[in-house]
Amino acid sequence: MSVFNLSNAIMGSGILGLAFALANTGIVLFVLLLISVTLLSVYSINLLLKCAQETGCMVYEKLGKEVFGTPGQLLVFGSTTLQNTGAMLSYLFIVKNELPIVVTFLVGKEDSFEAWYLDGRILVILVTVFIILPLCLLKNLGYLGYTSGFSLTCMFFFLVVVIYNKFLIKCPFLPANGTSPVESEELCQPKYFTFNSKTVYALPTIAFAFVCHPSVLPIYSELRDRSKKKMQLVSHISFFAMFVMYLTTAVFGYLTFLSNVQAELLHTYEDKKDVLILTVRLAVIIAVILTVPVLFFTVRSSLFEMAQKTKYNFWQYLLVTVCLLTIIDLLVIFIPSMKDIFAVVGVTSANMLIFILPSSLYLKLTSTEGLSKDRLWAFAFLALGVLFSIISIPLVIYDWVNSEN
Repeated sequence: MSVFNLSNAIMGSGILGLAFALANTGIVLFVLLLISVTLLSVYSINLLLKCAQETGCMVYEKLGKEVFGTPGQLLVFGSTTLQNTGAMLSYLFIVKNELPIVVTFLVGKEDSFEAWYLDGRILVILVTVFIILPLCLLKNLGYLGYTSGFSLTCMFFFLVVVIYNKFLIKCPFLPANGTSPVESEELCQPKYFTFNSKTVYALPTIAFAFVCHPSVLPIYSELRDRSKKKMQLVSHISFFAMFVMYLTTAVFGYLTFLSNVQAELLHTYEDKKDVLILTVRLAVIIAVILTVPVLFFTVRSSLFEMAQKTKYNFWQYLLVTVCLLTIIDLLVIFIPSMKDIFAVVGVTSANMLIFILPSSLYLKLTSTEGLSKDRLWAFAFLALGVLFSIISIPLVIYDWVNSEN
């Protein structure tokens, strides 16, 4: 059960951006990056478990406060809140992209038919007001925890359909597209190494896809006959399973569309009347809509805990909920592409939660041990996280500034 829970925590919308990351790095470089981030994530969880064992803290924010005081608590709170907010943005972005296609099919209208209920921006607002807002105002969202299992099932179904469609959909660069047979043959070959302006989005997207660190300590605390060795085994199995799932989805998605793959893989499937793809779209839409209130509940609870507002007050909850959902909807409406969400969250909160915070916490707790082998590894890990930020953030900003779109 702990493996299932941690796998659910890892799995998210990041899986939809991995084929785009592969298309802009090439197969070999992408596989190397995916293996590296998987192993580094497992190592960072080992550091977290050592810190939890040393302090007895089973909540990330409390661990930050125990080691670094209030600044540590604020840093962990900011990172986890940004990560959860990024996840909510990516989920609602899926609604904005995919729901109009489903509605178009259900009402029997052609794509050229323009109506307000086929505008993704309006649909996001309607879904927020009539579904997400009422769920977010409930005092207890415990029953929605079961949606994580449904979400994982939907993503597995999505993976099966991606593999199946690889053998049905022809290369998008055949001569019918206006290219000569020689050019088509070259374009239809997968690339093993690729470098372009979008390559910078690969590492943040992969990092975003593997963040589960806020959930690790609560899962560890509920583990039967709890021990660090048992939890390490849980993390190894979970990360290996997600590695296989991520790699398979990315490779088959890329081999289907090659360089035509979009930042959100599901949106790349152009056949709006394919019932199988429509079923996947609908399943993923339902899963992400029901997952948003769970993440929102976590963000709001952390916010009230930081403000030391422990007593339930409906009007405070209503005001905070409406304000936060309004900000999230505005961001979803105006953010141009899902890759931008993955980039911002990947280079900031994902980097903090995977690299910088675990290594910093461990180094602070073991400051009296001198330069031991474990501390040297932790220093190298911290340096890697800082280097990731120094390189990735300027490159992402540079691409934004120079983007024609």
